[in-house]
Amino acid sequence: MVNSSQLKKDLAMIRIMIVEDEGLFRDMLKISLSAVPNMEIVDAVSDGVSAIDGASRLYPDVILMDIELGVEPNGIAAGRAIKLEHPDMGIVILSSHRERQYLSLIAAEESSGWSYLLKQSVSDSGALARAIEGAASGLVVMDPTVVNSLKPRKGSVTSGLTPRQQEVLTMMAQGYNNAAIAEKLVLGTKSVENYINAIYQELNLSHNGPLHPRVQAVLTYVKDST
Repeated sequence: MVNSSQLKKDLAMIRIMIVEDEGLFRDMLKISLSAVPNMEIVDAVSDGVSAIDGASRLYPDVILMDIELGVEPNGIAAGRAIKLEHPDMGIVILSSHRERQYLSLIAAEESSGWSYLLKQSVSDSGALARAIEGAASGLVVMDPTVVNSLKPRKGSVTSGLTPRQQEVLTMMAQGYNNAAIAEKLVLGTKSVENYINAIYQELNLSHNGPLHPRVQAVLTYVKDST
């Protein structure tokens, strides 16, 4: 569980373990991530059992995990087993499908430090980096394609947000930090902070709960969308 005082501040070097049963895609991930200055590959394995073992031996900051590994446990089950033993470890789930039902398999109090990324988005270095950095920081980051396809359900709490607040929230869900949101929307950082605080108030989110309000906001957005 993560609260506001537990979010990691220093992401100078992120140690990553890759879990992917397709050898060619596993090698592609290794090559892509090796080119990122603040990311180090500590291991690359092909199944969930090896991932669970490697997590305890190597203690990576983040595990990049295919959801379908060919043999049991799958990526979700392996990730949950790892988080049970190492709650501060980040998990980035990779999938070929746009489903987001995996969130329903994870209890709300256990959901920090999970990212969900489509395999097709791995070539987007920005999306991949945000997913990994978000997971390492205890946040919840969703694939941009998935996020951009979501619409607030009529009558839901998120449907009451202003268009600008909804725009800021969708960017939070994609793992953008405040400075990046400000740059993308051509706003001052203080204005972004004000929008985010207004979102927290509108969604009735607290800094005193077991989850950071940024995590709560993203989970609410996903749950309340179609």
